[in-house]
Amino acid sequence: MIGQTVHEVGLFGFAYQRLRSYSELLKPRLSFLVAFSSIFGYVLGSPGAINWTSILMLGLGGFLVSGASVTINQILEKDLDRLMTRTQDRPLPSHRIKLMEANWVAAISGLVGLMLLVEFTNPLTVILSLLSLLLYSFVYTPLKRVGPIAVFVGAIPGALPPLLGWIAATGTISYEALVLFGIQFIWQFPHFWAIAWVSHEDYKKAGFRLLPAGGKKDFQTAIQIMIYTLFLLPMGLLPAKFGITGINSALVATICGVLFLTQTLLLMRDCLSEGKTPRKSALKIMFGSFIYLPVVQIAFILDKT
Repeated sequence: MIGQTVHEVGLFGFAYQRLRSYSELLKPRLSFLVAFSSIFGYVLGSPGAINWTSILMLGLGGFLVSGASVTINQILEKDLDRLMTRTQDRPLPSHRIKLMEANWVAAISGLVGLMLLVEFTNPLTVILSLLSLLLYSFVYTPLKRVGPIAVFVGAIPGALPPLLGWIAATGTISYEALVLFGIQFIWQFPHFWAIAWVSHEDYKKAGFRLLPAGGKKDFQTAIQIMIYTLFLLPMGLLPAKFGITGINSALVATICGVLFLTQTLLLMRDCLSEGKTPRKSALKIMFGSFIYLPVVQIAFILDKT
C-alpha cells in the first residue's frame, strides 16, 4: 500500500502527504547546507556589491541539484534502505512513493537546478555542479559497499559547494577557492566516519563499509578520525593567511577546531578504557561536526576582508 488514499484523508490531506514525501526525497536539511556552502563561497569570492538575484538563484540551483543527487542515491539504494532501521521509513522503502515518481523528482529537480545555474552563473559552475551530481550518485553510492575509498570519493562532491560559489562569483578557480574546498574536504572525513561509527551495526546490514583501519570501531579508527580533525587547525588559518578573511575568524576557527579535536581525543580515550562507551563519544563528534562547519563559515563571512 502506497500511503493513504484520497478517500481516507481527503484531497488536501492527500496532497500534503505527497508533498511531504517528495520533500523527504530531497533531504532538505542536507540540501540546504549545500546551498548555504555555495552561498558562503559566493560571498567570500564576490569582489564588490553582491548581486542578490544571482546569489539566491545559486542557492536554489544548488539546493535542487543536491536534492536530485540524494534522490538518485535513494533510488539506487531503495532495497538496501529497507534493511536498515535508520532508513526503512524513507519514502521508497516504506512504499509512500513509487519508483517512477522518485525518478521524476530526481529528473525535474536536477534539470531545473542546472538550468538556474546556466542562467545565473557561468559554464564552469554548471559543469562542476553536474560533475558533483554524477560523482555522488553514480560513483560514491556504489562504492559504499566496496570500502572506505567511498568516503574519499564522496568528500569531493561534498566539498565542491564553496568552490562552486567562488567560481560563480569570479568565473575562475583560484588558490582561494581551493582553500575553501580543502577545509570542507578535510572536514568530511571525521564527519563521515563519526556517522559510520554510530550507525555501524545498521550499515553492516546493507553491506556498507565506510570505516577506515579495517572497518572496525577501534582505537586505530579513532586515531584516523583524530588525525583528519587535527588537519583542520592549520586549514582554518589559511583564509586569514591568504587575505580572504581577517584574524577574528581565524581565532574562531582555531577555537572550534580545538573543541572538535578534543572530542576525537575523548573517543580515543574511551576506546582504551574499560567501562567506557565509545559510541557516545562518536555521537558527540558527529554532532560537533554539524556545528563546526556552519559556525566557521559564518565567522569567515562576517570577517571577510
